[in-house]
Amino acid sequence: MRIYMQTPYIPPNPMRFYHLHLQKDLLGGWTLVRESGPQGGRGQLTKTHFDSWDAAEAAMIKFRDAQIKRGYRVVFREGQPSISENG
Repeated sequence: MRIYMQTPYIPPNPMRFYHLHLQKDLLGGWTLVRESGPQGGRGQLTKTHFDSWDAAEAAMIKFRDAQIKRGYRVVFREGQPSISENG
């Protein structure tokens, strides 16, 4: 599952991005990878391990919702839809 978000362009502030994606690891757990920064620039990368898909997905949705409250908009999404996205 992958979610890519951006802030709208409002001069003089540069656009920013926030990228979330889940990766399965070799031991059956899941890693939530978060990358954020100025659009076109170097981003900051953070990885968090989870033992289950449900815990990883819940954390991903929590981070997505927090960024939406900060003004980010979902630009691209792929993978399984979560329950909270279906209403």
